[in-house]
Amino acid sequence: MRFAASFHTLLLFLMVHRDKLAARRMLVKIVLQVLLFANAAMLATEPGQARTVKTPAGLTWQPAKLVRGSPVLFQVSAPKAQTITGEWMGHKITFFRYENGTSWYALAGIPVETKPGSYELSVSGTLSRGTLQFTRNIKIATAKYPRIAAHVAKKFTEPNPEQIKQISADKSVKQAVLATETTQKLWRGGFEAPVPSPVSDVFGTERVFNGQVQSRHLGLDFAAPAGTPVRAINSGTVILAQDLYFEGGFIVIDHGQGLLSLYLHLSDFRIKAGDQVAAGDVIGMSGSSGRATGPHLHLAVRWQGIYLNPAVLLQLHIP
Repeated sequence: MRFAASFHTLLLFLMVHRDKLAARRMLVKIVLQVLLFANAAMLATEPGQARTVKTPAGLTWQPAKLVRGSPVLFQVSAPKAQTITGEWMGHKITFFRYENGTSWYALAGIPVETKPGSYELSVSGTLSRGTLQFTRNIKIATAKYPRIAAHVAKKFTEPNPEQIKQISADKSVKQAVLATETTQKLWRGGFEAPVPSPVSDVFGTERVFNGQVQSRHLGLDFAAPAGTPVRAINSGTVILAQDLYFEGGFIVIDHGQGLLSLYLHLSDFRIKAGDQVAAGDVIGMSGSSGRATGPHLHLAVRWQGIYLNPAVLLQLHIP
């Protein structure tokens, strides 16, 4: 305020004294520069005037083209950030920095039911001085998934009362396990295929069992012969290793931050609930238990309650 009042007085003085026009112009220019420097100094030293950066230094994501059912790895270039969080399609996401690097990463996903269109990513963070805040509209494209027919034992399409009782008990077990959301990130680096076998069925396929559409295939099938060692796709904690009605031999690994990997139709377990595993550790053997048309491994991935395409997750380049 003092600078503004002095400047106003000086202007009145110059208007009264109309001689030496060049000198007056030079004097006004100098005073303006002084005021600009003074303002900058006050903003830098006055408490409570934290700087807000509204535009990101850089935002990228993998894969480049996003479709419904796809996992997505967001990357923000913010070398001076201390923490970064975000919100994506109603889900909270937490960014992590890789070994003191300049970029921050967050793993997220797109529900398979998502309609094509633009969806907003909101990012905020703390800097050494000030805050980081921006939003970005990201396009989601459609994805076409195939339909196949399969024939399984009648007990899987028309279970009797005793089997229905078991299915209900299994459902309670799965609901409790799949609700697990560990805040800490337990996975590290890229994700590995659980078996070396070729893919026999893709994510998103509509499954028509015995002539009736009963489910969507929310995983990735590998044509693994019975007895093939099945390995953890990344590090984490085993939260379930149990035989269930539909899933057969069933293992669930918690990778942290709401990310789970599921392994179905196993013939044998090599771990138990509570075990810590690293990427590549053998956790069981493939088989044809549960609702399966033959020996294979079904791999599924869930992120904060959403099933995602494992094939895309396995292709992401993660530091």
